[in-house]
Amino acid sequence: RKESRLGLGTYPDVSLADARQQRDGIRKLLAQNINPARQRAAEKAPRSPEKSFRDVALDWHKSNRTWSENHATRLLASMNNHLFPVIGPLPVTELKPRHFIDLLKGIEKKGLLEVAARTRQHLCNIMRYAVHQELIEHNPAANLDGIIAPPVKRHYPALPLEQLPELLTRIEDYRQGRELTRLAVSLTLHLFIRSSELRFARWSEIDFRNHIWTIPATRKAIPGVRYSGRGAKMRTPHIVPLSRQAIAILRQIQEISGHQVLIFPGAHNPYKPMCENTVNKALRLMGYDTKNDICGHGFRAMACSALMESSLWLQDAVERQMSHQERNSVRAAYIHKAKYLDARQAMMQWWSDYLDMNREGYVAPYVYARECREHAVNFIIG
Repeated sequence: RKESRLGLGTYPDVSLADARQQRDGIRKLLAQNINPARQRAAEKAPRSPEKSFRDVALDWHKSNRTWSENHATRLLASMNNHLFPVIGPLPVTELKPRHFIDLLKGIEKKGLLEVAARTRQHLCNIMRYAVHQELIEHNPAANLDGIIAPPVKRHYPALPLEQLPELLTRIEDYRQGRELTRLAVSLTLHLFIRSSELRFARWSEIDFRNHIWTIPATRKAIPGVRYSGRGAKMRTPHIVPLSRQAIAILRQIQEISGHQVLIFPGAHNPYKPMCENTVNKALRLMGYDTKNDICGHGFRAMACSALMESSLWLQDAVERQMSHQERNSVRAAYIHKAKYLDARQAMMQWWSDYLDMNREGYVAPYVYARECREHAVNFIIG
């Protein structure tokens, strides 16, 4: 093997003791099969510049391929607005909990509590990514719980069930706008789905034969329409059983927009959906205050209240139909079983029948449920 030499320095710049110490270190490297010359060259090589927080955050953003395009775009905009102006240029190795606390407190002072809560989670994920990339050893954003005030949970106004008869009459008598708008309000009441699930709905999602509407996890985005790629809120397909009344409403809508891709096209452009505020605007024209009396989202609370008050349905079935998030994977798998779908089909039919029962006057949910039991109505109970 070719002999190689490694200089230790010149005397008297390097003392004999220093030279012996270097020699011993070289022997240790050789014992570990490490080439001392290469080791020295690596130590002298210029180090690559440290990555900034912005560099790491963008790498993390690119690494998440499961996000929808809309979600990725919104998240990047949030980082540009709230993160990069404050800590973007800082080396990721120099970031301490205090940097993140000050950043979050700044967002909190602006009253953006929901933004602050989401930002806290993003910071933790970005710095965890930095740990995984071996850029840092510990995650300085891992223990930020309780630093900021929790977001104020928004409560949507909902009418007492005693006012159902009047609501049904006002919907039936609505003539201040398009018939398609009236039908949209009526369908929302029967199905208690979210606004984006309704507005961006396509006819291809409706299975008339099996009385099922499958809201996909995501939809093909409509050019120029914000958030039009949204599907079911929980980002998993959501099944909505269709009652006889819901099918009848959809057949009426089909006569208006059945030749279009969208179930609810806009008034001025059939290739774009109806406006986000259409249902609430109609409710205001009916005489309701959508900030205090009732809004489209409030139909969900009314339906949930009636279903639970009836005592006919297990809470799991109601929660599943409300499309509320289930974080327990075992429980989530259970409530997806076919028997739950059967219960949900019966439940949706019961709700539509209950609405019909209230057209002439108010009937309490538990009273109608008792009548169903006494007359042996064929419902599948929870």
